Amino acid sequence: MAHIPDGLLSAPVLIGGAVLTVGGLALDLQRLDESEIPKTAILASTFFVASLVAVPVGPSSVHLLLSGLMGLVLGLRAIPAVFVGLLLQAVLFGFGGLTSLGVDLVNIAFPGVAAALLARLLLAKAHGLGAAAIGAGVAAFTAFTVVGTAACVSAALALSSADYLPSLRVIALTYIPLALVEAVITGFVIAYLKRVKPESLGLTAQPEGAA
Repeated sequence: MAHIPDGLLSAPVLIGGAVLTVGGLALDLQRLDESEIPKTAILASTFFVASLVAVPVGPSSVHLLLSGLMGLVLGLRAIPAVFVGLLLQAVLFGFGGLTSLGVDLVNIAFPGVAAALLARLLLAKAHGLGAAAIGAGVAAFTAFTVVGTAACVSAALALSSADYLPSLRVIALTYIPLALVEAVITGFVIAYLKRVKPESLGLTAQPEGAA
């Protein structure tokens, strides 16, 4: 339920999400490099397709977020990439909502971007580690980003109405299998990219023969 439909959130929560979204988009667009647009567009389209597939789990549903992967590969550019995906999903398929677009963006993109800033520092120092160790570390980081999204969704609902409190525990539990799936996917992808194309992660290639 990372995509919160229209009509569920209170006005202060909606306004807060909109303000954070405008700030995040403005910060990124100021630093936008035209050479990065194709990569951003590819991951935006990947997010658009992958997160449309929702699997019902109890009273809620889960779908791939890919926010950890996007944060690691795109950095702050993950914010406009997720924004475009969410906007198209809301307009074309009624998935999520337009009034809740800002909150949905904060819930999905911000945890991935924030955690990726720390994970990139660890990746930069991981030249001596094997792909398996790197993948395991990134997998753990990804699980953390999914937990962050669950916390943001729960906070948005709780701040909007006390009526949502009884269901928040169940909603949060639905993110556990999602965290495991995303951890495996992102761990394998990042370990592979660091080995064959480290520049895609903002890293420098290792010297020939390095471990």
